[in-house]
Amino acid sequence: MTIINDELFGELEYKNNFWRGKTTIKMFDLEKEIILSVDADESANFSSVQKDAFSKFNQNMKKIIEDAEIQIYDYYNENYQEYREMLEYDPEIDKIAPEIDSISDLKKLVKPTELIVRRVRRSKGRRLGLLCNASWNIEDGLGIKIEDELVEEVGYQDNIL
Repeated sequence: MTIINDELFGELEYKNNFWRGKTTIKMFDLEKEIILSVDADESANFSSVQKDAFSKFNQNMKKIIEDAEIQIYDYYNENYQEYREMLEYDPEIDKIAPEIDSISDLKKLVKPTELIVRRVRRSKGRRLGLLCNASWNIEDGLGIKIEDELVEEVGYQDNIL
């Protein structure tokens, strides 16, 4: 078990090809400690782009999260009827996939769990993935793709990663 204390990322442990630690975000007006995963090999040679991605996320978190909340709200409203149809006979339907009127209603349905600092790819963009549990889709969850401090996509975690 390899543990390091990185100046930027804090205490990290190397597990399953990621350096894992903790970070705190505020989403739906709730502050929550979540898993921080930095995609790197065991040498912990984090790229300057990865460090920049995490720093800029923290500097711009309020705006990025607000944009993510709006896109999650839109995504949910576009898709929740389909989930309700699948849950037609479930007595918990109104807890799992209720009709909602505001972004704040999502705080009961969406729980952030992990922020992934992605490796640099050809685009050389600052890439992050924010993973969430979603009441209406326990198996696939919800993922938010963030590139260069912009929310690029909201959808199934597998599609985002």
